[in-house]
Amino acid sequence: MLVRAEHIGKSYGRQKVLDDVSFGVERGQVVGLLGPNGSGKTTLMRILTGYLRADEGSAYIDGFSVAEQTLQVRRRIGYLPEHNPLYTDMYVREYLDFVRGFYDGIPRTRIDEVVEMTGLTPEARKKIGQLSKGYRQRVGLAAAILHKPSLLILDEPTTGLDPNQLVDIRRLIKALGKETGIILSTHIMQEVTQMADRVIVLYKGRIRLDRPIKDLETGEQIIRVELDTEIEAEWWKRMPGLSAWENLAPQLWELRFDTREDMRGRLFDFAVQTGFKILSIEVQHTDLEKLFRQLTTEARETV
Repeated sequence: MLVRAEHIGKSYGRQKVLDDVSFGVERGQVVGLLGPNGSGKTTLMRILTGYLRADEGSAYIDGFSVAEQTLQVRRRIGYLPEHNPLYTDMYVREYLDFVRGFYDGIPRTRIDEVVEMTGLTPEARKKIGQLSKGYRQRVGLAAAILHKPSLLILDEPTTGLDPNQLVDIRRLIKALGKETGIILSTHIMQEVTQMADRVIVLYKGRIRLDRPIKDLETGEQIIRVELDTEIEAEWWKRMPGLSAWENLAPQLWELRFDTREDMRGRLFDFAVQTGFKILSIEVQHTDLEKLFRQLTTEARETV
């Protein structure tokens, strides 16, 4: 097993930040780490990287103890923290060459590889301080994968990315996850469902859920659609695949489909065929979002 965390505990004064946290990550697996602010996600990631010491328990990366063999562990980890620390006066390639110097045996050609992989080529000759927030995230990710780590730990890696950049980074993370282990921390449920194989929900320092993504799917999709006019409920009987509908407001409907297929395209086609226009369309909470809310609500009542 690539990552093994056993009964991790951490406190700041009287506050218990992590409480008996145990889990593992296999090579070739992307694990989504979810939890509200203050749940202990960042503390857990810092412990796994050797930045913080756990008060209780132990962690191992590729068989090496994080507490006792920190140097060997850090050689095997790529880490992108939420607040990406960069030298803004350095040029992109200059910075990556600087990072390369911390590792043995990395050829300069590797810089060209990670620049291309992360989509930095158009900005590679600029100073980091001249880059947008999204491109700075890419620089941080390029630095994290420069030494071909066994484990990638990514804390909010898609922050500040525009929709096109988001698609590229998602694709890159999924590709990297085929060869390495990835722990991906995010507040965006859609990120987890699209990139992760497994989800861990952390709340008040405890694991509330550890389950493969595929086990969370129920086969239902909920869409809210606002129309340009009022229509009769009978119209929806003509929509293929629609199992239920509810009129929430004069021109606002909630539609339920018995499928995981994205039905927005078919819904637009149906609108064109029936002669009304769609003003807005929104896919409602996924199964993971519902479960997340249930777990954290129960936790607030019992903890």
